[in-house]
Amino acid sequence: MLPLTRIAFRLSAALFLPACCAPAPAADPPAGKPFAITVVDEQTGRGVPLVELQTVNHIRLWTDSNGVVAFHEPGLMGRTVFFHVKSHGYEHARDGFGFRGKALDVTEGGSAKLTVKRLNVAERLYRVTGGGIYRDSLLVGRPVPLREPVLNGQVFGSDSVVNAVYRGKVYWFWGDTNRPAYPLGNFHVPGATSALPADGGLDPAKGVDLRYFLDDDGFARPTAQMPGKGPTWITGLAVLGSPGKERMFAAYVKVKPPLEIYERGLVEWNDEKKQFERAAVFDLKAPAHPGGHPFRRRVGGVDYVYFATPYPLVRVRADPEDLKRLDRYEAFTCLKPGSRMDRPEVERGAGGVRWAWKKDAPPVGPGEQDRLVKAGKLKPEEALLHLRDVDTGKPVLAHSGSVYWNEFRRRWVMIAVQMFGTSVLGEVWYAEADTPLGPWVFARKVVTHDRYSFYNPKQHPMFDQAGGRVLYFEGTYTHTFSGNSEQTPRYDYNQVMYRLDLADPRLALPVPFYRTGGKDGPGLGTVRRDGKPVGPAAFLALDRPAKGTIAVRQDERGRLTAGGAEEGPKPLFHALPADVKEPPATTAPLYEFVHEKHGSRFYTTDAGWSKEGYRREERPVCRVWRNPGRVALPAAETAAGQASK
Repeated sequence: MLPLTRIAFRLSAALFLPACCAPAPAADPPAGKPFAITVVDEQTGRGVPLVELQTVNHIRLWTDSNGVVAFHEPGLMGRTVFFHVKSHGYEHARDGFGFRGKALDVTEGGSAKLTVKRLNVAERLYRVTGGGIYRDSLLVGRPVPLREPVLNGQVFGSDSVVNAVYRGKVYWFWGDTNRPAYPLGNFHVPGATSALPADGGLDPAKGVDLRYFLDDDGFARPTAQMPGKGPTWITGLAVLGSPGKERMFAAYVKVKPPLEIYERGLVEWNDEKKQFERAAVFDLKAPAHPGGHPFRRRVGGVDYVYFATPYPLVRVRADPEDLKRLDRYEAFTCLKPGSRMDRPEVERGAGGVRWAWKKDAPPVGPGEQDRLVKAGKLKPEEALLHLRDVDTGKPVLAHSGSVYWNEFRRRWVMIAVQMFGTSVLGEVWYAEADTPLGPWVFARKVVTHDRYSFYNPKQHPMFDQAGGRVLYFEGTYTHTFSGNSEQTPRYDYNQVMYRLDLADPRLALPVPFYRTGGKDGPGLGTVRRDGKPVGPAAFLALDRPAKGTIAVRQDERGRLTAGGAEEGPKPLFHALPADVKEPPATTAPLYEFVHEKHGSRFYTTDAGWSKEGYRREERPVCRVWRNPGRVALPAAETAAGQASK
């Protein structure tokens, strides 16, 4: 209690204050309904989430998963307000002064629509996790698709998803997860389920209705709390067995500061307890272990689990006992068995470097491959991985992602995030290959972020639509590792879903063409599925038309003709005209060599190729894409085709 003299002083001071200094009466709370601003994709008319609107005095708002902002600012209602508009991979048109935005007449309960142009190839759809997914839509009375549209499982943010279809449902698990009640949340794998679209689940174009495993307080509870200090993270979520007898496994790690893994192992899902239980502890020094996003595949009559990180260079037989034994894991590598990356020994034979599935040897991913090339142990053309920008030829260092068979393209497709691109971990790329092992050569950027991360992207093949033409993927949107101190409210540290239409002409990427008649044979074709060996690709070209391309046909004698009438035999491939102006740096002329006596032909991008009796035609046939590698992949991988069901 204050002394009486101090109370008297305050009362006296209040009595003698001039009117201008008297306390103002409290303002009444603002009345009326918010002004609804919807930002839509000009290509689809669909609302775009994660678009920032900023007033002249720097009030910043972000659209929800319907593309809606509910604006209600005292003093600005009933006025004209200018909104700057920006978003990762989208842009608003400039006005006469160069500002990207628009002035809107803001009224109580009114609405307006802003249109943005999508620069991304992929379409941003919605936020999967976190609070306030449809906050603004609810405030303005718009319909929403989710059962819990603003706070589900008390989850504010979740890191890095893994998921799999298990016993008729989609099972989802995440890394560290934030909650409303305290800055520290769940560090031992929260989980949830959702129904498949065919079984009453939401159309993935609309959302994912998650049902979390909850604790007594209603917060998403741990499902994989392994003994020991520090967080538990899981990866490599794999389902083994036949329908009705399925078993679900995952690799786990225990982590201590700063990010040191001090234990690895395997866990198995317990249906009754609805949590994972430890099944094995692994040797930290083992050269190969499970991780990433797995898929199952039958090769040579054997069912395997491949682990993609993002390249699927580790596999093991799809058997629970094999999954627990690291000595039964194989790596696709160029190193000798028993060799390690601290003292690497490249295995060579009569045919050169021996890339093969081997036990007791580590996989050689992009980083390891680069070290071997720089050390002079591998020539650049002896390397396995050559992922690069299809236009510029600049290398794309794939950090994490997933690989799955795609029925529409009849190829394996990769969604991967780039390390050290135009952002540190925010650029997402799409690539295709004939086999899970490659050749991974050309890629197209499909999502970009400005000083923001979008790491650990994962495709969800159970959501594929239109025969695989439309696919869905998500990743973790976070400022972490980005160098950006500003965090997007509600979106930061959460999962955002994208949709990709593989019929988009921008995704027409060059595919390998091989010599079907042997090393010097005149015939050319795409990958063979009959299990017969194929050498390195002669070159790459398009298997469908794209802007500026011409059709190239091959007659029964093996002669190639470019351009001409659209009617006639089906094109063998599509390429650029030989005289195209400013051709992409990744292309090269395709030369025709003709034998002077019997007229047989040979085609190559090597202008200096020579063989007795052959002369080079003066004009190239067209421009195709160079193959930077010379690694021949195992025939068994080529023959196996798609993934196991």
